[in-house]
Amino acid sequence: MAKLRLAFAGDRDIAVWVLDFLLAQGVRPCALLLPDPSKASHSQELRARCSYLPEENILVGGRFRDAHGIELLRELRLDYIVGVHFPYLVPESMLEVSGRGFLNLHPAYLPFTRGWHTPTWSILEGTPAGATLHFIDRGLDTGDIILQKQLHVSEDDTAHSLYQKVKKLELEVFQQAWPQLLSGHPTRIPQDLSVGTFHKRKDLFQPQIQEVDLDEPTTARELITRCRALTTNRIDEAAYFEVDGRRHRIQIAITPEESPAETLDDEACVPISEHTD
Repeated sequence: MAKLRLAFAGDRDIAVWVLDFLLAQGVRPCALLLPDPSKASHSQELRARCSYLPEENILVGGRFRDAHGIELLRELRLDYIVGVHFPYLVPESMLEVSGRGFLNLHPAYLPFTRGWHTPTWSILEGTPAGATLHFIDRGLDTGDIILQKQLHVSEDDTAHSLYQKVKKLELEVFQQAWPQLLSGHPTRIPQDLSVGTFHKRKDLFQPQIQEVDLDEPTTARELITRCRALTTNRIDEAAYFEVDGRRHRIQIAITPEESPAETLDDEACVPISEHTD
């Protein structure tokens, strides 16, 4: 079978991992779609791995969805466009650019936590966490699922620690789905959006989510859950309380104790009998 013709759209370390996997399979993307530098964290690593590409095949920012970008991608006769943490909405005009679809690797167990800050909302709302490879459609994270895996959320997980686990699971999902993509006929499972959840990026920054009212009754469980959910790698995403008009941010670390060593049973504790002459 001929090697797949792909365009790769992504950012973050997980995008580098997935691109490395593709290159190891002998698949070299025909085009690279990167975020604007103000949004990017791993563009240089992705560019370095695709140094064989002509500059016109590297589309930065919103160039992928303008008339020139769409025409360039169409002329490449792509099988798929693969998106990995690509921080842009994909317009309807892009959905038919590749022959088999625009794919997205999403850090959540869809249909739960569609949109932004998926580990935070999984912890806050008690919804399943995981990773999903799906087709992009006209909605936001609503397309048919190719493959997904669920991840257990531990009581000591913060949003940050959960995110690290989810990214590793995303790579597993993509690797496991790879034979389906090669076949040209991947599974397509419609999502049940009646049970799903969705959040915009700005939802995280609402006072009712971040602010801890020092005079409002709550339970220890509710407070710890909120602090876990809002502990990320960014202090501005943390919970806070205010004193004299000044905000104080809260980040939390939870360390489970190791299980105590088993105590010796009574029989093992019986003293040795004394010898008498």
